[in-house]
Amino acid sequence: MKQSVLILCTGNSCRSQMAEGFLRSFDPELEVFSAGTNPAEAVHPLAVAVMREEWIDISAKRPESVEEFTSMAFDRVVTVCDGAKESCPVFTGEVKHRVHIGFDDPAEAEGSREEVLAVFRRVRDEIREGFRSFSNEMQAGR
Repeated sequence: MKQSVLILCTGNSCRSQMAEGFLRSFDPELEVFSAGTNPAEAVHPLAVAVMREEWIDISAKRPESVEEFTSMAFDRVVTVCDGAKESCPVFTGEVKHRVHIGFDDPAEAEGSREEVLAVFRRVRDEIREGFRSFSNEMQAGR
């Protein structure tokens, strides 16, 4: 039986999209979705760019509202907001396990293009490692 995961963020334009991309690549058997409480208009172009560097294409994704998923049941809901700077979204639908793996929001980075890109790459790498551990834990618990 396929397990389902919903990854929640505020804008669903960077962190949750990258996490969804990584989780799908780690375990194609999972049903993975991402959403935001205040979805942006589009996936951030630098999130798309840094994920391409990892051979993961998220360019066709679009930010979605968490409201689109409240009627669905999930095995796990993962929040990826930075708890120190943001209020983490709450999922009101049916969920078996709630998990928080927090990351800085790269969309808030300032500076030259290279400086901002460096922040996106750092956060991407942190998300890759955090979700690799999460995926391994899920697989061990099956």
